[in-house]
Amino acid sequence: MADRQRDGWDKAAIILQSLGGFVTAAIVAMLGIVGSSYLNEKQKIDTNVRLYTELMSKREDAESALRKDMFTSIIDTFLKPQAPSLDVRVLNLELLAYNFHESLNLKPLFASIDQQIGQSTDGRKKEYRERLNRVAREITRKQMVILEGAGKKFDSKFKLASVPTSKKGLPVELEEALLSLEGIEREFRMYIMEVHHETQELRVRLEVITPEQPASAFATNNVEFWVGFYDFPMIDHTRLSHDQRVAITVSNFEDGYANITTVYFPGAYAGLKEKPYYQEVVKELLKTTEGLGNTKDR
Repeated sequence: MADRQRDGWDKAAIILQSLGGFVTAAIVAMLGIVGSSYLNEKQKIDTNVRLYTELMSKREDAESALRKDMFTSIIDTFLKPQAPSLDVRVLNLELLAYNFHESLNLKPLFASIDQQIGQSTDGRKKEYRERLNRVAREITRKQMVILEGAGKKFDSKFKLASVPTSKKGLPVELEEALLSLEGIEREFRMYIMEVHHETQELRVRLEVITPEQPASAFATNNVEFWVGFYDFPMIDHTRLSHDQRVAITVSNFEDGYANITTVYFPGAYAGLKEKPYYQEVVKELLKTTEGLGNTKDR
């Protein structure tokens, strides 16, 4: 009887060992299939990412080459001894402005073409000036949409008749504004010192008062400059502390009134031609590192 029981257990052990080997083999096979499928999928994703990166890189290279050729071709027309017709010069300036307005200071070109239009005897000179003013306002509008989204702005309106036409008159003081950006509050005071009706430009005195630590101390920036329709805010602006900027644009100059807009924005949105100071970059890195450290402590 005992031998029969032992034989039964032996048979069971043999069967279980066989089943265990089969189950183990099946599990190993399944893991192999799953692992192979995962590796294949990961390889496929990596391949797609690499192809996408290469395509984007080639696309950017092609766009850069195209922009370079376009820029060289347009600039050459302005530098040639024999200048092309006024129509071609205005067209080239339009192309240059629409494609490179974020990285180039185009005011000298606008002013030069405007002067050439004024001296021209071409019967279409009024049309050329309208095109010039239209592209200038469109570029200002595009830049202001970006800057207003990232910063703060306020508008001012005043009578042109009240502004002196020379340095001898009394300036017009506009309403001051108190704006806060990135935790920094500044007070902006503006004075219209002089107006030039022919070029539709204003000489502005801007005072920026920033409370510093301790609270009883103040840092003041005083600047004076001319501003008109050909001053674009991403390029023509005043640098402030803490890597911030302020710019003034002219949006209207007719019917006896002038409208100007002051925009206060982060330095990261300044034009590509402007490089940040080394100290400002270090401060921003330290601020970011400190913020990450505080997040980890929480």
